[in-house]
Amino acid sequence: MNKTLDYLNSILDSNSIVVIGCSGGPDSMCLLHLLCLLKNKIGFKIIVAHMNHKVRKEADEEANYVYKYSKGNNLMYEYYELKEKINSNFHSRARIIRYQFFDEVIQKYNATHLMTAHHGDDLIETILMRIQRGSNLKGYSGFDLLTDKKTYKQVKPLIFYTKEDIKNYLVNNNIKYYIDSTNEEDDYLRNRYRHHILPLLHQEYNLIQEKYLKFSNTINEADSFINNYLNSIIIKVFNNNILYIDEYKKEDKIIQKRIIEYILSTLYIDDLYKVSDANINEINKIIESDRANLSINLPNNHTLTKEYNKIYVNKMKVVNNKSTNGLYYEDNMYIIKEVDASNDTSNYTIRIDINELKEPLFFDNRKPGDKMFIKNSKGYRKIKDIFIDLKLSKEVRDNIPILYDSNREVLWIPGLKKSKYDKKENNNNYIILNCIKK
Repeated sequence: MNKTLDYLNSILDSNSIVVIGCSGGPDSMCLLHLLCLLKNKIGFKIIVAHMNHKVRKEADEEANYVYKYSKGNNLMYEYYELKEKINSNFHSRARIIRYQFFDEVIQKYNATHLMTAHHGDDLIETILMRIQRGSNLKGYSGFDLLTDKKTYKQVKPLIFYTKEDIKNYLVNNNIKYYIDSTNEEDDYLRNRYRHHILPLLHQEYNLIQEKYLKFSNTINEADSFINNYLNSIIIKVFNNNILYIDEYKKEDKIIQKRIIEYILSTLYIDDLYKVSDANINEINKIIESDRANLSINLPNNHTLTKEYNKIYVNKMKVVNNKSTNGLYYEDNMYIIKEVDASNDTSNYTIRIDINELKEPLFFDNRKPGDKMFIKNSKGYRKIKDIFIDLKLSKEVRDNIPILYDSNREVLWIPGLKKSKYDKKENNNNYIILNCIKK
């Protein structure tokens, strides 16, 4: 384990405060033992963070072992017991909770480092899974040895070694550990790679983890180069939620792809997985289209609207999410809410049969080409012309909320105009919205 010890020695000093996630399994017990050896030489602090998932009968025994080991080595110990009942996607949800627990411990002790016991075999498995499922360039690198989290550094110092190396180390140093029996099952994709693919790779080349680590580093170097270039040009291509198509088209295809990834990362900070390849294809189509005005909807109520050489990225103001008080929208000019009934027949109230429309309904500001079939009229008129007739200032025109359905059919300009979809009388099957101007 000299590579790990040398690396840890290079990044830690006597002022370091290290949180280690320790399950009591072979990987985390190996890392904890190595940290204890180094602590005796350098003198930094170690906080052992153990999460008890409470799903196996051995869980309490493992928690007790980690606690006793920590106290026996004069280490601080933090414990979290999972009480949430997780009915589906257990590993993913438990991982989120586990890292939330780690974050709390890091903040409590103002820790400088978070150590987890991911090793070389884990890296191989992650890369293979990303290749199978599809990913971006960074994703294909697996995971990093060190990630700068701004207030602390997350480190995976066992990345140089295999599971077999770790077990041999534990045997040679007489260190007790526990085995999670669920890791022996083939129910999960990672386990199938672990049990069937990795043995073949190691059989072909006994230092295969070093090849995958080199591959990961090469991908990271390429990704870093592209990121540096992207940072140098992004402000002229995408700024203030506007994509400038002419500037975008000047870039190479791989940079164009990274620009789209960048835009999506700003919209879906923690939910990028919600964006599908179909969504990305739609974005590309809208960029390449010869049509001057287009609009598409994206997950989480975002919308992309093309206006000649620009694409505007906006957050739709959705109104069809029911709360205890019904539908509700508010900005600095209007309060719009659902009511059970109303005698008002003015343009400040609209009654809609949702069965005639495509949900979800949403509020958005006008876009070029928007048109409306005004109630009691013979056809559609452009919103731009309606606003001109009403002699509204540009500021009002640009900020007034307009109610649309998901086909971007204009239903209502609150306080000004209603569409043909407005109903004359109250009905329990209708959505009735009332607008109050502040």
